[in-house]
Amino acid sequence: MLNLLGLHHLTAVSSRIRDNKRFYTEVLGMRLVKRSVNQDDTSAYHLFYADGEASPGTDLTFFDWDVPQERRGNHTVTRTGLRVNGRAALDWWHAHLSASGVTVSDVHEQDGRLTLTFDDPEGQRLMLVDDGGHGPAHPWEASTVPAAHQIRGLGPVTMSVPNLYPTDVILQKLLNMTPLRTYPHPDDAAHTVHVYRIGREDSAQAGPGNELHVAVRPGLPVAQPGAGGVHHVAFNIPDADYDAWVDRLQHLGVQSSGPVDRYYFRSLYFREPNGVLFELATEGPGFAVDEDAGTLGEKVVLPPFLEPQRAQIIAGLKPID
Repeated sequence: MLNLLGLHHLTAVSSRIRDNKRFYTEVLGMRLVKRSVNQDDTSAYHLFYADGEASPGTDLTFFDWDVPQERRGNHTVTRTGLRVNGRAALDWWHAHLSASGVTVSDVHEQDGRLTLTFDDPEGQRLMLVDDGGHGPAHPWEASTVPAAHQIRGLGPVTMSVPNLYPTDVILQKLLNMTPLRTYPHPDDAAHTVHVYRIGREDSAQAGPGNELHVAVRPGLPVAQPGAGGVHHVAFNIPDADYDAWVDRLQHLGVQSSGPVDRYYFRSLYFREPNGVLFELATEGPGFAVDEDAGTLGEKVVLPPFLEPQRAQIIAGLKPID
């Protein structure tokens, strides 16, 4: 059976990319591991923030688009979890975010885990979740955040839909996710959040790093994409399984992008029935394929097929340092 390995990355939208870089590297202490451009729109940066080793499952990425603010609603990802280890870390983050001018909730329990919720300066909805130290961690030695309190990776990711059934079919029958439990929606206790495990129970990232939460809220309007919103969520697949996943989507009649080589990983894109854009992305070859691992993210890098346009592309990018 084909199985996902967990979350790979989540890609969101910023219309203030210089401020975005400052917030995620200086306030959240994440490492900028790839400074590149949107391969389908080379006028826009594509920035990748991750852990110290740029590990799959830790990447929070942003497209730099001059667009209006997202109108919140259904049919989209509505909150992105970032994992930390322990109550002491959450207490540190509460003080740190408050001192940085960020409005942040008190530490509270959600779905049986200690959690902090807050928005970034553009309204991107985030939460810090205690993962109990489960799974590997790769702190970044140059981070503004002490190693013990650094963000360890993504998870869980929460999406919102008006009707669970068609999404559930895709999650279980196509992606082989497993339903685990439900809990009341934290903003609307009359509605339910359904928790799915991504991949095998014995995965190294089992726990919040391997969970997709699906909130069912039929009364919400359709979200309008924009700054502060999420573009897509990507799930991690073994390199060796890529062609099998291409065949699986075709065999089951799921319309997709077909094979896409992003140079740093290979991808497949498709929309689940409620309209959320999913990506399947391989683990490798990784971000060090064209940069030294010690200097990731320090300069603009382009995949080989864009290198002939480097001068034109760089001239069109705004300064972010």
